[in-house]
Amino acid sequence: MRGVTCGAAALVLVMGTMGVVSAQGPAFDCSKASGEVETLICKDADLAALDRKLDGVYKAAMKKARDGMTARLRADQRGFISGRNDCWKTRGAPTYLTASWTAATVRECVEGNYRLRISDLQAQWQLVPAKAPVSYVCGASPANEIVATFFETDPPSARLQRGDTVQTVWQVSSGGGAKYEGQNVEFWSNVSGASVTWLDEKLQCRVR
Repeated sequence: MRGVTCGAAALVLVMGTMGVVSAQGPAFDCSKASGEVETLICKDADLAALDRKLDGVYKAAMKKARDGMTARLRADQRGFISGRNDCWKTRGAPTYLTASWTAATVRECVEGNYRLRISDLQAQWQLVPAKAPVSYVCGASPANEIVATFFETDPPSARLQRGDTVQTVWQVSSGGGAKYEGQNVEFWSNVSGASVTWLDEKLQCRVR
């Protein structure tokens, strides 16, 4: 997956095709693993490490969630797991939430989904350091504002707030400036402002 570096290696011991995994295995029980993707995670040390990291980040987010928000967080996590487990049929398709990073193999798809889910939770629940928010005025109306908060995740991410809507975007390769992409959103910033595509709306924004 472009723009994403490999995580640190972790030792995993698998006994048999569906055997017992050591303490360095994933957060889920490998004796109950089913399907190509779960089996792959149980056999791959780096993917198992990413699963443990996500488990810790998810639990940290749950601790910060207020009443009424935990149900949505659980539902989103179930959606992630379903998408991750569908990686066996999405070779070459966009990874979780962004179209720029495509996966040539099942493993690349799984890794990409983990990295984007982890960074999404870290940014959404402010579990990692963030830079001071930057306000952008878009178009002719001062009321048309986008507030961007940038987070030190892997890959780097930002939360864009426009009115009552908030979107997570991730940094991707670009020819200049800092380009971020998310679900139906593209944000390309420079020293004076940003070019933004929000759904089908194209905006030219300047720093407030």
